[in-house]
Amino acid sequence: MKRTFSAVIKRDGPWWIGWIAEVPGVNSQGKTRAELVANLRSALHEALEINRAITLAEAGSTYEELAIPG
Repeated sequence: MKRTFSAVIKRDGPWWIGWIAEVPGVNSQGKTRAELVANLRSALHEALEINRAITLAEAGSTYEELAIPG
């Protein structure tokens, strides 16, 4: 399932900084806007992978996955 997230970005002096609005703790910076976007994408991907791994480990061996449209 392809998902879309909202990046809130701004220039702060010589840096670009940003956050993913829907996922607390996912933020980054970059020297350029393009670098920031790439860094945010990477941070988001990593956070989602980690959260999924933790969730599946906590669920144990018997669980059901369900797609919930937002």
